[in-house]
Amino acid sequence: MSRNYKFHHPGNPHFVTITTVNWIDVFTRIVYKDILIDSLKYCIRNKGLQVHAWVIMSNHVHLIISPTAQTLPEIMRDLKRHTAKTLLNAIADHPQESRKEWMLWHFKRAGQHNPNNEDYQFWQQGSHPIELWSNEVMQQKLDYLHNNPVTAGWVDEPHHYLYSSARDYVGGKGLLDIVLMV
Repeated sequence: MSRNYKFHHPGNPHFVTITTVNWIDVFTRIVYKDILIDSLKYCIRNKGLQVHAWVIMSNHVHLIISPTAQTLPEIMRDLKRHTAKTLLNAIADHPQESRKEWMLWHFKRAGQHNPNNEDYQFWQQGSHPIELWSNEVMQQKLDYLHNNPVTAGWVDEPHHYLYSSARDYVGGKGLLDIVLMV
């Protein structure tokens, strides 16, 4: 059974996943995660993005988001385009990036095989949106998202992982201003 991954009701909250091409572990360095955080902050301030939950893993990002101004497809398009360019430049300019040539080769190769790109492709196509149409589905996706770092073996408790909204859900303050789901 195939899923039809589209924003059918783009005004509703959605669980989305964006993944690097070839599942390349880019987000092992803090500087790359911080670029993504800054881009999300920009979208929150300037594009009407509401982030309800988020986590940055080594090669993908999960978000639970909804819009207040622009549509989710527009916001995701702009977020992916901007972060791709910024992250590719950061990788190319990072003086201690030991995997620089290898990563850039993969991104260039992926870009050459996709006519939608000028040169490089950083993110896989799409964002696999899943509309959160019930409280049960919302809770399931929220738990899944926050437990990703635990499942990966990085932390014992979800709220111990800095690059996640889990600490917001236990009364702390995370790196992004989020709108809690009730």
